[in-house]
Amino acid sequence: MKDQDQISAAVQPDGDVAPAAAKKGGKRPVAPVRKEAARRKFIRSVALAGGVVGLAMLGYVPVADARKSRLRPPGALEEHDFLSSCIKCGQCVQVCPVAAIRLDDIDHGFGIGVPYIDARMQACDFSCDAVQCILACPTGSLTYKKPEFVKTRAGMKLAHAPVLKAKEKDAEPTLNLKERIGVARLSRPDACLAVQGKAFKGPARGSDFKGRMRYMDVDRWKPIAVRDHPYERDICDLCVSECPIKDAIKMEETVGADGLKRYRPAVLEQCVGCGVCEMICPADPAAIVIDERKAWEAA
Repeated sequence: MKDQDQISAAVQPDGDVAPAAAKKGGKRPVAPVRKEAARRKFIRSVALAGGVVGLAMLGYVPVADARKSRLRPPGALEEHDFLSSCIKCGQCVQVCPVAAIRLDDIDHGFGIGVPYIDARMQACDFSCDAVQCILACPTGSLTYKKPEFVKTRAGMKLAHAPVLKAKEKDAEPTLNLKERIGVARLSRPDACLAVQGKAFKGPARGSDFKGRMRYMDVDRWKPIAVRDHPYERDICDLCVSECPIKDAIKMEETVGADGLKRYRPAVLEQCVGCGVCEMICPADPAAIVIDERKAWEAA
């Protein structure tokens, strides 16, 4: 009977036979099934913690990237006023004839869903003739004339209404635009074909470029693909010839170190920062860029 009791005590409820250490009062080892369950629980906890941290870092992305400025559509208020008044309705996007206006994504800072222009991809060439994005804006985030209580930084106002080359022969050739959205700058003179005294032939940005522009010699109203309008210039001057605004940029003649004539694009005060020069520049990266929200400074 004693032997039978000892055998019964050694048998556990789950049918396993307890080792000798358990019969002697020692700690019962964890069964393999329990070890596996504990391991899975630990992995789930680590994964959950990693997910929480990941989501927190994802929320930090806009914060980290918010320092980057954007080229806003024509007539945009100062950045803090623009961000607070824009309702992200997308009306300005819908009316742009060349699809120059895009909406910010999550990696573009606090202004998620707010309109901006990437001039290198697609500039504003004023194919609409009347700055329709301003007309379409329901909140005044884009406006022809800022309210008196909204301050304007020095150097942002244009000296006079910009003349649109496409309307130069019209009775009213000017754009109803009071301020610039940026200023063009020759950021890489050594890469500029004009500075190098080089010619240019072919599509400005290659056959894969999807940007569009209005070419008056092709169609007065319908913009066409830049790749469908090849150029042939003895000296590259696309940033000057394709600028939609009169007297915004010109080509200055200089003399190089070798004594030969060279040419250099010079940005003038009537530059509105539309970005056509940056978009059309054949150099890669562009030799001329737009400094967004930059005030005019005389050279």
